[in-house]
Amino acid sequence: MSSPQLEPMFDLKTEPVKILIVDDDMVSVMAIKRALKKLRILNPVVVAKDGQEALNILRGAHDVDKLLPPFLVTLDLNMPRMDGFEFLEQVRNDPALHRAVIFVLSTSDTPSDIANAYDNNIAGYIVKDDLGDSFVKALDMIDAYTKIVELPR
Repeated sequence: MSSPQLEPMFDLKTEPVKILIVDDDMVSVMAIKRALKKLRILNPVVVAKDGQEALNILRGAHDVDKLLPPFLVTLDLNMPRMDGFEFLEQVRNDPALHRAVIFVLSTSDTPSDIANAYDNNIAGYIVKDDLGDSFVKALDMIDAYTKIVELPR
């Protein structure tokens, strides 16, 4: 008597989480990319130099390919044209984007900036005062987050 074929209980079709880096400082962007490479995180990475460009990418505006879910955003706060807080306000008021998972990566450790960011429902606030080991650990934590938590699609 042969044993029955086991059917998978779930047909999981996973797609890699895309990472949108929103930061006007190319040194920080390169540090993030280096840390991702060091951690062997091979997820697709898209870079926006300010909040407006990031919104265009997320909305597919102005001949830009729309970044489709699942995605995770790392957001700097101090940028020209549209800063991080303006970006957060736009995203949280947009029914198509309001559930976006956003981690703030900022040089600011000002309590009011941290509180304001959390008031806009961010997933975490990381001070990028040290682009060394603690920064790599923070990105490793974000990578683990994307693998454990089911992100909105």
